[in-house]
Amino acid sequence: MKKAISLIIIMVVGFALFSGCASAPPLRTEASTSEIRAAEEAGAANVPQASLHLQMAKEELELAKELSAKGEKEKAASMLLRAEADAELAVALSHEDSEKLEAQAAVERVRQLRQDNQ
Repeated sequence: MKKAISLIIIMVVGFALFSGCASAPPLRTEASTSEIRAAEEAGAANVPQASLHLQMAKEELELAKELSAKGEKEKAASMLLRAEADAELAVALSHEDSEKLEAQAAVERVRQLRQDNQ
């Protein structure tokens, strides 16, 4: 009888340990990683304000991974949202900068055409 009780206790303790060690679902970083890649492709590294937000997004992504590893899933998920938002802002700032440059070039072409037609 003592062996049976000991065996049950060992099984319960083993199950509890196994359950505690079971990993939680992995952190979903695809959206943040994708948006960071989009910012890099949009040339965010070459636009000062965009570069700042791109760097922040990368740091926030890494922090989210660290928080997830520590078991702080809610904080990690929140940090991922921040990373994604900063990366999106970097994309927008990059596009704004390139559009400004295109507009300035168009204005310059118009000036040149006006000069040529006088």
